Amino acid sequence: MSTTKIAPSLLAADFGNLQRDVEMVNQSEADWHHIDVMDGVFVPNISYGMPVLKSIQKHATKPLDVHLMIVDPDRYIKAFADLGANVLSVHYEACNHLHRSLQAIKAEGMKAGVAINPHTNISLLEDTIKEIDLVCLMSVNPGFGGQSFIENTFEKVRSLKELINNKRAKTLIEIDGGVTSKNAKALVEAGADVLVAGSFVFKSDNPTQTIHELKEIAG
Repeated sequence: MSTTKIAPSLLAADFGNLQRDVEMVNQSEADWHHIDVMDGVFVPNISYGMPVLKSIQKHATKPLDVHLMIVDPDRYIKAFADLGANVLSVHYEACNHLHRSLQAIKAEGMKAGVAINPHTNISLLEDTIKEIDLVCLMSVNPGFGGQSFIENTFEKVRSLKELINNKRAKTLIEIDGGVTSKNAKALVEAGADVLVAGSFVFKSDNPTQTIHELKEIAG
């Protein structure tokens, strides 16, 4: 039984057939739906907002892993809880008071995640790691799908794993960006627990089969 979670990123889905794509993920071996919310301010792109998330939630039968690439995420924590998010990740770079944000997410009954950009050092999470349920390591610069993977990520995963073990935390490591069948195994060997895959899944000829292959490779 595979312990690595696969979370297809719906940003790469066909928005004209969103229900179909959500149901494909439901019926596949994927574990979570990964949902990127972008505001055009924190990242140079705008994705989807509450109404679209509401329709995803209506059809999704697997947990919603929501990644907020937005400024001032604290304003929306309750709204995303009400929309059924199971995991809510805020960006380290967008939080003035990270500990408070994590507490607010947990108070709404969600798992608390922290996403960090490629240039952000994981040592900055040292004081909060025990409060964090999931760290989402961006392996591309956030804002656009289909980018190529930043190789330094492997080193970052190993350092983060070491920090988690040293602090005896139970934090999961999620990799977001440029994940394919070519790097999935090496990422898991470095310490990754959750792999987000967008274009690689949805642009493939058979997304269900692609998810199956990722699951097999990741082990």
